[in-house]
Amino acid sequence: MSQNQHLSDNFVNRHNGPSEDEVAEMLKTVGAASLDELTEQTVPRGIRLDRNLNTPEAQTEFEFLNHLKALAIKNKIYKSYLGMGYYGTITPGVIKRNILENPGWYTAYTPYQAEIAQGRLEALINFQTTVMDLTGMEIANASLLDEGTAAAEAMAMLQSLRKGERQNSEEFFIDEEVFPQTIDVLKTRSKPLGVTVNIKSLDQLDVTSGSIFGIMLQYPNNSGKAIDYRSVIEAAHDKGIMVVVASDLLALTLLTPPGEIGADVVVGSSQRFGVPMGYGGPHAAFFATKDEFKRQIPGRIIGVSVDSQGKPAYRMALQTREQHIRREKATSNICTAQVLLAVMAGMYAVYHGPRGLKGIATRIHSLTQALAKSLESLGFVNKNETYFDTLRVGLPDGVNQSDVKKNAESAMMNFRYFENGDIGISLDETTNTADVSNILNCFSETGGNALRLDTIAEGTFPDSLTRQSDYLTHPVFHSYYSEHEMLRYIKKLENKDLSLAHSMISLGSCTMKLNATTEMEPVTWPEFGNIHPFAPINQARGYTEMFSKLSEWLSDITGFPGVSLQPNSGAQGEYAGLMVIRSYHESKGEGKRNVTLIPSSAHGTNPASAVMAGTQVVIVKCDDKGNIDLDDLKAKAEQYREQLVALMVTYPSTHGVFEESIKDVCKIIHDNGGLVYMDGANMNAQVGLTSPAEIGADVCHLNLHKTFCIPHGGGGPGMGPICVAEHLTPFLPGNPVIKTGGEKAINAISAAPFGSSSIMVISYAYIAMMGRDGLKKATQLAILNANYMKERLADHFPILYTGKNNRCAHEMIVDCRAFKKFGVEVEDIAKRLMDYGFHAPTVSFPVPGTLMIEPTESESKAELDRFCDALITIREEVREIEQGNADPENNVLKNAPHTLEMSLKEEWNYPYSRSKAVFPLDFVKESKFWPSVGRIDNAYGDRNLFCACVPVEEFKEGVSA
Repeated sequence: MSQNQHLSDNFVNRHNGPSEDEVAEMLKTVGAASLDELTEQTVPRGIRLDRNLNTPEAQTEFEFLNHLKALAIKNKIYKSYLGMGYYGTITPGVIKRNILENPGWYTAYTPYQAEIAQGRLEALINFQTTVMDLTGMEIANASLLDEGTAAAEAMAMLQSLRKGERQNSEEFFIDEEVFPQTIDVLKTRSKPLGVTVNIKSLDQLDVTSGSIFGIMLQYPNNSGKAIDYRSVIEAAHDKGIMVVVASDLLALTLLTPPGEIGADVVVGSSQRFGVPMGYGGPHAAFFATKDEFKRQIPGRIIGVSVDSQGKPAYRMALQTREQHIRREKATSNICTAQVLLAVMAGMYAVYHGPRGLKGIATRIHSLTQALAKSLESLGFVNKNETYFDTLRVGLPDGVNQSDVKKNAESAMMNFRYFENGDIGISLDETTNTADVSNILNCFSETGGNALRLDTIAEGTFPDSLTRQSDYLTHPVFHSYYSEHEMLRYIKKLENKDLSLAHSMISLGSCTMKLNATTEMEPVTWPEFGNIHPFAPINQARGYTEMFSKLSEWLSDITGFPGVSLQPNSGAQGEYAGLMVIRSYHESKGEGKRNVTLIPSSAHGTNPASAVMAGTQVVIVKCDDKGNIDLDDLKAKAEQYREQLVALMVTYPSTHGVFEESIKDVCKIIHDNGGLVYMDGANMNAQVGLTSPAEIGADVCHLNLHKTFCIPHGGGGPGMGPICVAEHLTPFLPGNPVIKTGGEKAINAISAAPFGSSSIMVISYAYIAMMGRDGLKKATQLAILNANYMKERLADHFPILYTGKNNRCAHEMIVDCRAFKKFGVEVEDIAKRLMDYGFHAPTVSFPVPGTLMIEPTESESKAELDRFCDALITIREEVREIEQGNADPENNVLKNAPHTLEMSLKEEWNYPYSRSKAVFPLDFVKESKFWPSVGRIDNAYGDRNLFCACVPVEEFKEGVSA
């Protein structure tokens, strides 16, 4: 920072919540003379960095935006007709401004506390209904990470559903006309599952072979053909084989839906429903299936239940935190969805309605028809008899693919170039007649004159492929066509959700901190949003330079030389890291290693990821202080010495403590032939003070949606890049279309070469504006804020674990188990916090009956005090029950949260005042956040599963039934 730079220009002071005076006050409270002294008392000396970070000096917000604009213009926006699951789309302004660019939507957390998340839950019900209606399936989840991983989840689900004589079948047949990036992800996921993927042309499928349990088809396929798969699916079903169909939601407004031709699972991407391409993501994938598989469907499902007042209310159904509950028995490691993008896609369907969507699809299809007829008139061959938006063009004698390519590049257009000389062209919502004329010019100097608009006609599909069924019939898809009405609908839903725009969200292990406006602003710049992920790399030089610099910075922060930006969630990062480790062992002739050691305190995604990676999970005990039991670790490492793949360890520990023995832990694993995977969930306590390399790990993933400021988006997007030591860099994941990874790269982890590229701008901005000193100070303040809250709460609640000097790291665990004997559950405290205007901390993880609190560095002392005051007052409310001054069954905790409707009822039948219920502290009166529903009955919702937009009348009939 230059000497004449004003303090207000310093982004560090904007990001960090406490002022210097507040820092001094908090240090006094915790009994430390300085931040450095607190660091010395908290972080073990043996792992502290003896160097400063090599990240650059901090830029001001103004300087950074100028720098980034210069970088952005190095990305060249060509008209990309590449298709393959990624298309130009038009994001309606009302959705872009009021959802994508709105912190009320993008700073909310996963809707585990449903009473204060009714808005985005309704938006996700809209998304699920859109998917179910368009695919013709009976149930859908609330989004997956991308089309490739959705297909992989489908393969895994079908494998788990094998019955009878097909239990020993291990072959998954993939039509070679499935998108190549999807095939590559399926290759990655199949190996640890013990599945053989057979990739052949569909005419080579032999359903009588007895070895096939599932089939994967694309509709329309990679070449653009729309094929009637009825006979294939019927033949498969006759032999007990189930079928996955990857499809396109926009095409399904015109084509017969896969559910009507017999598909068992339908997957795909909702990207072209108003979500920018963003050089690969983030985009919400969809997964739809039959009702009979509702308990096997991966990820999150939003359902309808009733609240304490008997009113309908939304909540996550069935699989809520499934991987944390079932751990190594979980069917998936999915933790992050793509909620923000699913909300956008669902709103796109709401805004356009069925007629609008069909109109967009018809226009695209009609232009494609015109292009096909015009090319044919020029002597070119359209190889797709039936198509939606994609042509595969054969070239006549005398015309070379290279000549067309040269013309296209000169006109700033990208086509697909098949190895046999064919050319692929996919049109989209942004294409107009002028674009089609320009395309034709690439094939002939007079091509534009050959555009035959008179050939455009509707209903060109054969009857068997023409959609006859209605879709999107619910009133929500017919009520908000004007922008004014849409704006009010979006705002109505936003007002039901608590986000960081309202108050702190102190979730342990989730690091909900400031998502600065300057970090967010570039995400919607067209130079980042309108780039196709398979565009030639020389058109994405801005992205390439940003990825290189971001990788360099993450490498410096972690101490590891190798970085892959591909994994598009933390759990995907875990899986990627383990697959890289397994490939390393295989390269040494030790591929039979198959045991992963995991501490009992680990995140639930850890054992789930380890099983997905094809390993057996062995749990390592923790001692009474929450640390890894070294004796048990050593015994198990030696017991499984010949089988040991890795140890998965979170640092600081999931208990919120810097374990003193971490280097010994890593040494034990290395001495027994294994590698150490460090879960980066708690990296916010490491940056600038220690590093994964310093503690002795070999690989880590980084939650960019935690430590590095990508917002949680109501439950996603997320990003989970992995950083690896030198010996693992050759195995970093690749991509079949754009080269990435090392010389011995494993197959793709995610569909896009660099994962969710557009949101990496956010983390790039954060590091650039914080600089080396700011990053370290942020870590120190995160530790200070946590220890300050610990000191304030310690006289009222037991703090479960602390380090050697009675310090916690960046989070702490508050023990509420003793209240159970008075009838108070930790859930009661979580719901009561809503009446104070706060989201609960992490509930019952990693220890049942506790709250795990992480304040982060970006919360001010005033906000920390408000939260502490709320918890302390709730403790007094518990004491009222304990001392017999409040009814153990009818009290403010058991009846929480209290809605506005409850408080306005003429009759007040509670043994406490209205004021105590809804205005328990003075600060609550100043800006009251009202939960929109009372406490939700989760069990009822699971027994009576509704997962679509159900009219209230029908729902009430279901309730009475």
